[in-house]
Amino acid sequence: MTISTPDLCDAYPDLIRVVAPIFKTYGGRAAFGGPVFTVKCFEDNSLVKEHLGRAGHGQVMVVDGGGSLRCALLGDLLATKAVENGWAGVIIHGCVRDVDAIGRMDIGVQALAAIPFKSVRKGQGEHQVPISFGGVTIQPGHFVYADRNGIIISSQPLEVKA
Repeated sequence: MTISTPDLCDAYPDLIRVVAPIFKTYGGRAAFGGPVFTVKCFEDNSLVKEHLGRAGHGQVMVVDGGGSLRCALLGDLLATKAVENGWAGVIIHGCVRDVDAIGRMDIGVQALAAIPFKSVRKGQGEHQVPISFGGVTIQPGHFVYADRNGIIISSQPLEVKA
């Protein structure tokens, strides 16, 4: 599948919403997309770990980490689990770490920044709830498409070139 967010924006201007350009690409797969699985957490990646440890079925985990730049919600160990379990990607409104290792993995990862400090695990957060950041609200089951040009959201799947 070839994803080009500019092409999707041109083809479906009335169906897409564009996330503000605040994210950087860290994964080895620069272009990715799929159904959205949401996680809302703040400086606690317990739910990220829990759900990336399950079958992803080509979904993209979209994490609202509150924009925290104080700790990472994803590192190489969790990214490895995501690859093994069939997740298409992870988008984090927060930070990642182990970026060199993640950059070699066949998974899409976008985040605000990188930081070496890990999060704590207190078992807090919510999953499959609406989340908002970057000027958009994202519902579980929406579709997300991301590449080096940006991130777009649609309430329905968009046809991409095979």
